[in-house]
Amino acid sequence: MSVGNWQRAQALQALAAGEVFDLLIIGGGATGLGLAVDASARGLRTALVEAQDFAKGTSSRSTKLVHGGVRYLAQGRIGLVREALHERSTLLANAPHLASALPFILPCGGWVEKGFYGAGLKAYGALSGRRGLGPTEMLSAHQVRDAVPGIQGDRHTGGWRYWDAQFDDARLAVALARTAQAQGAVLLNHCEVQALLREDSSPMAAVCGAQVQDHETGQSWRIGARCVVNATGVWVDAVRRMGAAAPTESSLPAMVSPSQGVHLVVDARFLGGHHALLVPRTSDGRVVFAVPWLGSVVLGTTDTPRDDLPLEPRAFTQEVDFILQEAGRYLSRPLSRRDVRSVWVGLRPLVKPVGGESSTGALSREHTVQVASNGLVTVTGGKWTTYRTMAEDVLQACGQAGLLKALRPSSTAALPLKGSPPSGRAGASPITSPITRISEAPGLHLYGQDAEAVMALPGADHWLAPGLSEAMVRFAVRQEMARTVEDVLARRSRLLFLDAAAAQAVAPRVADLLVQERACSPSAAGLEPFRQLAEQYARVP
Repeated sequence: MSVGNWQRAQALQALAAGEVFDLLIIGGGATGLGLAVDASARGLRTALVEAQDFAKGTSSRSTKLVHGGVRYLAQGRIGLVREALHERSTLLANAPHLASALPFILPCGGWVEKGFYGAGLKAYGALSGRRGLGPTEMLSAHQVRDAVPGIQGDRHTGGWRYWDAQFDDARLAVALARTAQAQGAVLLNHCEVQALLREDSSPMAAVCGAQVQDHETGQSWRIGARCVVNATGVWVDAVRRMGAAAPTESSLPAMVSPSQGVHLVVDARFLGGHHALLVPRTSDGRVVFAVPWLGSVVLGTTDTPRDDLPLEPRAFTQEVDFILQEAGRYLSRPLSRRDVRSVWVGLRPLVKPVGGESSTGALSREHTVQVASNGLVTVTGGKWTTYRTMAEDVLQACGQAGLLKALRPSSTAALPLKGSPPSGRAGASPITSPITRISEAPGLHLYGQDAEAVMALPGADHWLAPGLSEAMVRFAVRQEMARTVEDVLARRSRLLFLDAAAAQAVAPRVADLLVQERACSPSAAGLEPFRQLAEQYARVP
């Protein structure tokens, strides 16, 4: 039996053995995986199931920024910004191979704008304190052009440089999954919750586990747990209603007000250099980023309310128009749909306020934790940067509700993630160079300490596409729990997000390797579904 199949069989056996876990987590995105790491580090017997793949939803479709949120400071959310800046530093320290500092340029049109934005950015830097990544500086027009060669010269008279950070979101999710697994947690992707279990049929009976089904084998079984956490992002309301014992509970008011964020990927030449560009004011009052990421440039984003919750949301034509128009106002090269290599969309799980709110852009990015009368714990909202403190808050709520006993303190603030140097502190010092690893083309540096293990596998020198070798595909299956072509090309490699046509071209070879590694049928490798998905990412509305 192959390594990947053996590991999955072990997880299946552990989950189906009838053991009552301390904690069952539903959802394998940033929130659920962060919770699995924290809980297992505290010695809790932890299980996690994910219906698709880890970070399949919103958690792989962020703007790739680890940041406090400059615009949240303007909204007066100082506590949110301070917490996020603290967590930015922690993430850089604990996963230096997947997160790195990034300088931003904010262009200004005159002295009034320079004074206004400068005051905010100086305050932002001050909130960083000793955890700052670099100085906040006012730049001349010439210095701005040197930093961002692709900027239009007539759109500014200078500007500001400030520092934040960026990361590879999906690979960070995989690192969290592997870290939790190494600490004894049992994780299974492609395993769907069909129903929540209750102690009895009475209206007040407590939730005590879940009925699940493995997508690969079709096998169904029950998982018992003392505490069940719903961490399914924009889909939390569906799981909450799954636990309803009475008709009135099935119409529970929604916790989430979903918002759609669209991102376009273009060639690095449109921006040039190694700085990100922040367009501070758009026609709808938002900001637009142009971010160098893995050798390309990500343009985004939008904030469009959604009532439906598709697994693969599509961009609207007007959203693409908006991004191209707003970014095009500042970039010197003409930008059109023909230049877009990939389009991807994430659904934000914004916390729905009491009384409703018409604008999702005005909703808080803070998270909320709710313990229902039936004991189901639901967490939603938040953002990638604060995933670790979200986990702490969830476990604190579980303890206060009496669902978990004698909790040890959290240790994740100084816990290196898989692939990090043993000390875990490599990313703690300020970064003085504008060249950051995550802005560079993908390669072995994203594997950190695991790079040697990748190089030791067959096919290390056989490159299927830039930044993707046969050995990386094998490593994805053997060590990173990848099961399908999509798992590999979307979330172990990021090729689908960087160049959908290139991902489609290499997919048959990846499928062949999956068939070898998994000893499975070609259909089980998921080549045809991936081809359809890649067509969607390549199509620009």
